[in-house]
Amino acid sequence: MPARTRQKANASRAKQKQGGLYQKVLDEAERIDFDLVSGVNGIDDEIALLRVKIKSILDDDPKNVKLIVEATNALERLIRTKYKISKEQRKGLKEAIGNVLRDVALPLGIGITTTVTR
Repeated sequence: MPARTRQKANASRAKQKQGGLYQKVLDEAERIDFDLVSGVNGIDDEIALLRVKIKSILDDDPKNVKLIVEATNALERLIRTKYKISKEQRKGLKEAIGNVLRDVALPLGIGITTTVTR
């Protein structure tokens, strides 16, 4: 096995053993969620962490629309950065996130009165 491949394998094993950077600040349920949505490269862990935190906000404080909007906007920026999404694709992603918020917020009786534009 080449030295570089061996180093990557050892680093991967060490990361799994210590539980990763974010594992320490998550409760058990969040760790399970994190493991389900986490990737392996780049900003995938941050995207996964933000998804878990958005889920936690929706579970624990669904009326905190400001925080939900801020978190989903941050998620959109991370995804756009990861994939270098074009302007047209960005519009579709923004619409999709808006639909998700509407579909979650309205059934919970939460009114979203502000429009976020960029």
